[in-house]
Amino acid sequence: MSIEINLLTDAPPRHSRKPDWLRVTLPHGDDYERVKAKVNTLTLNTVCKEAACPNLAECWGAGTATIMILGDTCTRGCRFCNVKTGNPRGIVDWMEPRRVADAVKDLGWTYLVLTAVDRDDLADGGALIFADTVRAIHETNPNARVEILSGDYRGDVNALDIVLDAKPDVFAHNLETVARLSPRVRDKRASYEQSLRILDHAKKRAPERFTKTSIMLGLGEELQELEKTMDDARSVGVDIFTMGQYLQPSKKHLPVVRFIPPAEFEEVGSLARSKGFHQVVSSPLSRSSYHAEQAFTK
Repeated sequence: MSIEINLLTDAPPRHSRKPDWLRVTLPHGDDYERVKAKVNTLTLNTVCKEAACPNLAECWGAGTATIMILGDTCTRGCRFCNVKTGNPRGIVDWMEPRRVADAVKDLGWTYLVLTAVDRDDLADGGALIFADTVRAIHETNPNARVEILSGDYRGDVNALDIVLDAKPDVFAHNLETVARLSPRVRDKRASYEQSLRILDHAKKRAPERFTKTSIMLGLGEELQELEKTMDDARSVGVDIFTMGQYLQPSKKHLPVVRFIPPAEFEEVGSLARSKGFHQVVSSPLSRSSYHAEQAFTK
């Protein structure tokens, strides 16, 4: 395999100009406007907007979105993420699960990705309202599948079990990057090893349930490290593995070390498939929830 990915240095080069393969269309169309209006009307947050996802136009135009619960303020300060950081001061909107369930029903969604900001200000990390939201969706929309993109609950498996007991159809938790870069890229309260333990526990708790993780490329990882990450994910039973290009949200975030060409994404995708994952998604614009429903069509 000919892929070569540069090491991340203390002062990596900045790449501000996106290559052509990362350019996307502006949001437009009736379906996009319908999703936007519903999200605004029901006072819902989406990771699509908060994280500045490049696939917003495609996904909203197709009538889907990734709903983000527990507010728009995260207690973590990861150096890659565009979600607002701060202290929510224990505030929880207990009506949010019903609003989310109503939105799923009104929009006719049959597959929803549900995520949340990290809430280290709450004793359970927000696990209870996460579980209530999953249950509300299943009760209101019995034919809809729910994928949750979960935090690590500071490694508290009791909090994690609260969420798992709500029986989401897919449990996702992101490693985000390779082990060596994790301390630089992620908040100090997160760790590569802790994330592996979360994924391991989720799979052992419900072996029949899909588990999933995602990483970003272009932060300075090497091929050997990337392959080790694949092996680590498979060792804890991860079924779905996704890879996408890291994009710098603002000047205060980590710069892009390298834009990985689509052909190289295809190569590392083939490498991941050789590891035995149920589904691999690998392309510059791939994100954790991108084409998530396709795991059930394989």
